[in-house]
Amino acid sequence: MKFVKNLSIAIVSAGFMVLAAAAQAKSVSLEYDRNIGSPGFGSGQLFLPQGIDVQEGTGNVFISDSENDRVSVFDQNGNFVKAIGGIGSGLFDETADLAFDKLTGNLYVGDVKNNQIDVLDADGNYLKSFGSFSPQIEGRRFYGPGGVAFDAVGNFYVADYTLDTIKVYDRDGNLIKTIGSSGTGAGQFQGPSGLSISEKSGNIYVTDQLNNRFQVLDPQGNPLLVVGGEAGSGRGQLNGPVAIEVDDEENIYVGDTINNRIQVFDKNGNYLTEFGTGVPNATPEPLAPGASLPEPGQFNWTVGAHYDNGKLYVSDFFNSRVQVLNVKGKTSIPEPTSVLGLGLLGLGAAVLLRKNRQQKAAMSLDELEKTGV
Repeated sequence: MKFVKNLSIAIVSAGFMVLAAAAQAKSVSLEYDRNIGSPGFGSGQLFLPQGIDVQEGTGNVFISDSENDRVSVFDQNGNFVKAIGGIGSGLFDETADLAFDKLTGNLYVGDVKNNQIDVLDADGNYLKSFGSFSPQIEGRRFYGPGGVAFDAVGNFYVADYTLDTIKVYDRDGNLIKTIGSSGTGAGQFQGPSGLSISEKSGNIYVTDQLNNRFQVLDPQGNPLLVVGGEAGSGRGQLNGPVAIEVDDEENIYVGDTINNRIQVFDKNGNYLTEFGTGVPNATPEPLAPGASLPEPGQFNWTVGAHYDNGKLYVSDFFNSRVQVLNVKGKTSIPEPTSVLGLGLLGLGAAVLLRKNRQQKAAMSLDELEKTGV
């Protein structure tokens, strides 16, 4: 997904509210562990990182180093291992999200300006490319392949950001189906960005960026849950969310991008906790190469997230680093015992249409800077 040049955010009320279950367990907490990378163009440095995945077997952390046109690889201690691609290599032209196919070990990488998905083997050797994604459209400054994820049988899901759909391919790159359409209703999107699929239920988790919310769909693509809708900074409110990840107990980690934090929800959409603050007096612009990093826990746009073995890896986009967080007290959340609302949608998730839809209000990057967001 294109993030930097000609950036704008459309703030749209989705018009939906999720009604919480009566009982909820607020046991999850996040704590800072370490950084990976620093701003720059050299080996072991990052510039505007996005997608993250951890390779099975090696435990190495693969990071889409977007403006360096490469995938940078680090070990679990944050030591640089190698780079795949790079400026002038001809392999990538701005990397976006990435994911490993656990059944083959191959790595699938969103390639924004080449408008495709690139497939590499486990050692980083190029195999093939496939797919095509909608170009930039008027009033929408992001474009190209967004979040990517595999389901349990090896089908590959990609968010087509400007088409407002999720495309589903087999592992050979053949398009199977599309999910969703443009709009503000349940199962519709405006700027689908982050994507994750539960290994437990097969449910699909999508950040619906320009609607300021995330959605949960069943494995067939039917909407189950909508959380958010009106841009805000309070608990459970979202502002331009991009990253989303789900753990093995279906706790949901959302990169609340413009609010510079990670929010955690249980599988029923109930707010559990949050972590992170913005950098004081920062604007949404990249740190200069070699600049001193902000304090741990300070973010300048949370745009990528990956959960693995008790750790949450978060792309701190404009700070050009990945912050690694320890996930503490993770526990299963019981099914809701009672739900307030007018009716059930899907598996026990209630969605109530708000009385009045908020009018759309486009906010450009210049306007964001003026307001100090």
